[in-house]
Amino acid sequence: MTEAAFEPGAFSLEDVRTLADAIRAQVAKAVVGQDSVVDHLLVALLAGGHVLLEGPPGTAKTLVAQSFATAVGLDFGRIQFTPDLMPGDILGSNLFNFQTSQFTLTRGPIFHDIVLADEINRTPPKTQAALLEAMQERRVTLDGTAHLLPAHFMVVATQNPIESQGVYPLPEAQLDRFLFKLLVDYPSAEEEARIVTRYGEGRTGLHPAQMGVAAVADVRAVASAQAALKAVTLAEPLVDYIVALVRGTRDNGDLLAGASPRAAVLLAGAARARAALAGRDYAIPDDIKSLATAVLRHRMVLSPAAEIEGRQAEAIVADLVQRTPAPR
Repeated sequence: MTEAAFEPGAFSLEDVRTLADAIRAQVAKAVVGQDSVVDHLLVALLAGGHVLLEGPPGTAKTLVAQSFATAVGLDFGRIQFTPDLMPGDILGSNLFNFQTSQFTLTRGPIFHDIVLADEINRTPPKTQAALLEAMQERRVTLDGTAHLLPAHFMVVATQNPIESQGVYPLPEAQLDRFLFKLLVDYPSAEEEARIVTRYGEGRTGLHPAQMGVAAVADVRAVASAQAALKAVTLAEPLVDYIVALVRGTRDNGDLLAGASPRAAVLLAGAARARAALAGRDYAIPDDIKSLATAVLRHRMVLSPAAEIEGRQAEAIVADLVQRTPAPR
C-alpha cells in the first residue's frame, strides 16, 4: 500500500482485506494456531471493541496480544492484575513536584493503544472498575480532569477458568464492556507438535519482534481501516435479524437474564467489520451467525435449573441461531 493509503478515510475495502491478511501473516510468525482469536481481534479493532480471552495457562493468550499489537504497529502496554493492585496503579496520579512546586501527571499503563489486562479476575472489583470509564468512554478522569485515550484504544483481557480460589469474577456490568469473550482452547496435536518444534530449544520469553513479527500498519492505517467501515451496508432485514437474536435471549427459559440493546448494537458493528475484512461492502447473515456466540455468551445469566443440567451458554446461542429465521 502506498503512503497515501495511510491517510484516514483513504482505504478501500480491498485495502482493508489486504492489510488484515498481512497482519495475520505476521502474527503467525510467533503464534501457532489461534487463527479464530486473531480474526476476532481484527474485527474488534475495526469495530472499536474490547476482547476477553479465557483459557488455561500456556495457551498463548499473552503472546497473541503482544504479536497482534506488534503487527498492527500500535503502542502496547501490559498490566499484571494482582490482589493488591490499586486503581492508581492502572490509571496513574497527580504527584507533587518539589522542584517546580506543581502537580505533575504521572500516567499509568492504561495510557497505551492496546492494553493487556493479564489475569483480570485476580484483582478486586474496586480495581477492576478502574477500567470501566476507559473502556466505555475512552478517557480517564484523574482529580476531576478528563484525559482522553486514543480513538483506537483497545483492552485485551485474559482470565484463567481453572482456578476458583483467590479470584474475583467480573460483574455483569464489566463483562458487558467487552465486545467478545473468546474461549482459548488447547492446540490440536499437529499444532502442539509445531509449537514444540519451534520453541522446544528453550527460546522462551522472546518478544514477538525477536521472532520476526514486524509492523505492517500504524495509527493512520488503523484509522483508515476503521473509516472504511462506513462503506459497509447493513440491510434492514439483517437489523431485524440481529434484534430477533438478542431479544430471543430474554425469552429463554434457560436464562435468568438475556443480552441488552448494547449487545445488538455491538453485534451489528462487528458484523460490518467482518464484512469489511472480507472485502465486502455489505454484511450477510453468516457474518452475524459467526459472531453471535462471542458477542452473547458473556451477556447471559443461566438459570439455576440450566446450571444443574449442565447447559452451556454456547449451546443456548447455537440453538437460538438455529431457531431464528435468517433473511435470505
